[in-house]
Amino acid sequence: MPTRTHYRACNLCEAICGLVIEVENERVTSIRGDKDDPLSQGHICPKAVALQDLYEDPDRLRQPVRRTVDGWEQISWEEAYSEVVARLQQVQNNYGRSAIGIYLGNPNIHNYGSALYLPDFIRSIKTPNTFSATSADQLPHHLVAYWMFGHYFFLPVADLDHTDFMLILGANPLVSNGSLMTAPGFGKKMRAIQQRGKVIVIDPRYSETAAKADEHHFIKPGTDALLLLAMVHTLFAKQWVDLGHLSPHSKNLPLVEEAVKGFTPSAVASLTGISAADIERITHEFVQAEKAVCYGRMGVSTQEFGALCLWLVNLMNLLTGNFDQRGGAMFTSPAMDTVLPNRKGNIDRWRSRVSGYPERFGELPVAAMIEEMTTPGEGQIKAFVTSAGNPVLSTPNGQSLEEALSQLEFMVSVDIYINETTKHANIILPPTSGLETSNYDVSFQTLAVRNTAKFSEACFEKTPEQCHDYEIFQELARRLRHGDYQPLAEKPEQIVDFALQMGAYGKTGLSLQMLKDQPSGVDLGPLQSMLPERLFTEDQKIDLAPEALLIDLERIAQKLANEDTRNEDFPLLLIGRRQLRSNNSWMHNSKRLVKGGERCTLLLHPEDAQKYGINEGQMVAVNSPVGTIQIKAEIKDEIMPGVVSIPHGWGHARTGVKMTVAQAHPGVSINDLTLPNFVDQLSGNAAFSGVPVRIEKS
Repeated sequence: MPTRTHYRACNLCEAICGLVIEVENERVTSIRGDKDDPLSQGHICPKAVALQDLYEDPDRLRQPVRRTVDGWEQISWEEAYSEVVARLQQVQNNYGRSAIGIYLGNPNIHNYGSALYLPDFIRSIKTPNTFSATSADQLPHHLVAYWMFGHYFFLPVADLDHTDFMLILGANPLVSNGSLMTAPGFGKKMRAIQQRGKVIVIDPRYSETAAKADEHHFIKPGTDALLLLAMVHTLFAKQWVDLGHLSPHSKNLPLVEEAVKGFTPSAVASLTGISAADIERITHEFVQAEKAVCYGRMGVSTQEFGALCLWLVNLMNLLTGNFDQRGGAMFTSPAMDTVLPNRKGNIDRWRSRVSGYPERFGELPVAAMIEEMTTPGEGQIKAFVTSAGNPVLSTPNGQSLEEALSQLEFMVSVDIYINETTKHANIILPPTSGLETSNYDVSFQTLAVRNTAKFSEACFEKTPEQCHDYEIFQELARRLRHGDYQPLAEKPEQIVDFALQMGAYGKTGLSLQMLKDQPSGVDLGPLQSMLPERLFTEDQKIDLAPEALLIDLERIAQKLANEDTRNEDFPLLLIGRRQLRSNNSWMHNSKRLVKGGERCTLLLHPEDAQKYGINEGQMVAVNSPVGTIQIKAEIKDEIMPGVVSIPHGWGHARTGVKMTVAQAHPGVSINDLTLPNFVDQLSGNAAFSGVPVRIEKS
C-alpha cells in the first residue's frame, strides 16, 4: 500500500500539539510536529509517540469482555449491552436511583465522542452520585468562575504572547505545556516573556519551570492563599489598585479591601516561608510591569484552600488592570463555543448522603466515593460505572477504594484496558483508540492562548468488531430509555459542523469542510478584549467578593492565628509532581514513555535525609494516616526542607492488572497515602498538596 501522510492534534494532554504522521503499509513509520499548526507551530513532546504505542498495544481491548471465575472472556456487543442494561436497571429497581455511582476520568474530555454523548448516557441513569476527575483536579477554577463571572467554564487564560511579567504559582508549564491554559511550546513562549521582562515561580519544588525562570521562591504547601492575600493587601495598602476599564463593571471592591486587612506580608511571612520584603517587592514588580499576568494551577487548586487561591489569582489580575487586557488574563473566542448562556452551571442542588458534601455542576466530590459505597443505608452505591478513569490510582485513599469496588453488586467500565480499577468490573466495553477516531477538541481550544480551530480525521479505520465511544453511549442511552432516545446527531462531527457554522466565525465561511481542507488547522487570531459584553452574571458585573469566599476567609484566618500547625506524628508534607513522559496512569503501558531510569521516587531535601538517616537510592517507608508505601529515595536540594514529593499515576503492581509494560515498571501510588477527608471545604476538591506524612528507613 502507498505511503500516506496524516495530520491530527495529539489528544493525550491539554496541549493538543499538531502532528504529522507518516503511514506505510498501514503502519505508523514516523510522528513529528506539524510546523504549519497555528497553535503548536511544530512543537512536540515525547508523549506523542504513545499514540502509536496505544494503537498497536496488544494489551488494549478491542471487544467487550466479561469477568468470570475462570478469568476474562470475550463476548459480543449485543450480549454486553443487554447484560449491562439489565443489571443496572435491576440495581435501581431493588435499591433506587441513587444506588448507581458514576466516575468519569479526564480522557473523556479529550475525545469529542465522549464529551458530546456521555451526558445523555448519564441523564439516562438519573443518579445523584456522579463523580469525576474534576474534583481531583480543577473544581476550584470552575466554582470561582461561576461566582465571579457567572459561568463555570468562563475561565481566563494567560495571554502569553504579549505579557511582560508572569507570576506562576503551583504550576509547571514547561513540563505540562499549560493546564487550563493550552500552550504548546511553552518553553519558547517563556523565553520570549523573559526577553520582554520577567518570570517568577512560587513552588515548594524547584521545578523544571522554576529552573528556567528568572526567580524562584519555595513556599510551604497549602499556604499559597496566605501569600496571595498578603499581595492583595499590599495593593490596597500602597494604593496600587486600578481596575482599569473594568472599574464600572465590577462590584464589591470595598469588601475585598476590608477582608484582606489582617493579612499583612509580615503576618504571613513565617507561615509561607517567603519574607515580607520579597512579598512586597514581587507585588510592586507586578504592578510596575506594563503587562503582567498571575497564573496558578494544580498546586493551588488541589489543596485545602483551593477556591480561595483561584479567587485571589483572579484578583491579582483584576486589581492591577491586567484582566481582559492584552498581555494579562483574557478570554478566548472559540470557533465552537461551549461557554453558552443556557449552560452556566448549577450548584448546591443536593448533598452527598454521608458527609453532606455539596453538589457542584451536577457532580459530587470524589472524596465522597468510598463512604458512599461502604456506608449502609438507603442510597448506598451498589453498582458503579466508570468511563476512561482509574480512580484507584487517581483519587484519595486508593487502597480503601479498591476494597469498596470489590464489594459492589455490579460494575461496568468503558475503557481500553484492564487496569487497577477496571479489573473489578463485571463487563468492560472498550472504545476505539485515538488513531482510529476523528476528533475536534471541544474543551481545550476554548482554553488556548491563541484562537485556532482544527479537526482531525481518523488515521485508521476501525474494524467491524469495534465501536466508537459515542456509539457505546448512544446504544446504552437508547436501551436505558427503552428506545425513547434521539441524539442531537448520529455522529459528533455533525454537531461540530453545526456549531462551527453557527459560531463566531461562521459568517467567514468556517465549517467542518474548511477544517478538513486545511488539516493543519486554521488561525483565528490572538485573544481579544470582550468584557463586559461577555459576562454571564445577572447584573453584567464582575463580583470581586463572592459571599462564600469571604466567609471561607475565616478558615484561613484560623491557620494564621494558629501558626504552629506541625503534626508531630506526621511532620513532613507530601506533594505530587508532573513528569514530561507521564500524564495519566494508562500512559505507563507505552514502552517508549517508561524507558530509562526509575522515575517513581521519593524526592526529599538533603537536610531531611540527614535528619532521618536516609541515603540516596535507599528504600524508604512513607506513612500517612491511611497507608504505607515503600519507595526509593532521591535526595536533591530542589525540594523545600520539610517537604517530600512523589509523582502521581504509578502503582501498577496490584494483582489482576493486564498491562504488561506498566507492570514491568510499577512504581507505587501516591494515592495510597492521600486522605479522603482532606479537601478544600468550599469546593469539595481533593487536597493532594500538603498531605502529612512521616518517613523511615525500610
